[in-house]
Amino acid sequence: MSWEHELFALFDDLEGQAAAAWEEDREAELADRARAEYASVTLASRLMASRGRQVALDLPHVGRVDGSLDRVGDGWCLISGTGQDWIVPLGSVAAVHGVSGRSVPEVAWSAVDRLGLRSALRRLADADARCHLHLVDGTRHEAHVHRVGADFLEARGARSERLLVPYAALVAVQRREE
Repeated sequence: MSWEHELFALFDDLEGQAAAAWEEDREAELADRARAEYASVTLASRLMASRGRQVALDLPHVGRVDGSLDRVGDGWCLISGTGQDWIVPLGSVAAVHGVSGRSVPEVAWSAVDRLGLRSALRRLADADARCHLHLVDGTRHEAHVHRVGADFLEARGARSERLLVPYAALVAVQRREE
């Protein structure tokens, strides 16, 4: 083999090593980017991609709630089960089962999807629906949602007593079909 062929073979070998090192760096960079991108994915965006699916939520002091994920809003979701609906603040969810592997970022949500928990609770108040209010301390109150404030709801319990429940104390609102 002539010195020219040996030189070109050396250059080819060096070029191959450089390409392999570049590919290794590129794969590491793509993995870092994927991790960084996933860090911006929210629970609500994962749930939004799962609308219409059968899911289960684990809730403190309530247990597992199964049903169709019908709505997702800013900080809450609606699970429709047999004969009952559950409005659940996402901050109360301990675990979610059965969700899609996809995500829908908030920028792709419609204006209706961006409505907060207050909007869902106002619908209950407008319907004068009888509900079970499940609270973080494990208590449950049967009541009618009467009015919705900035950070609490006002309900009428048995004997028309007024009950104020801060949103922070709410695990779920269960409405049963009568």
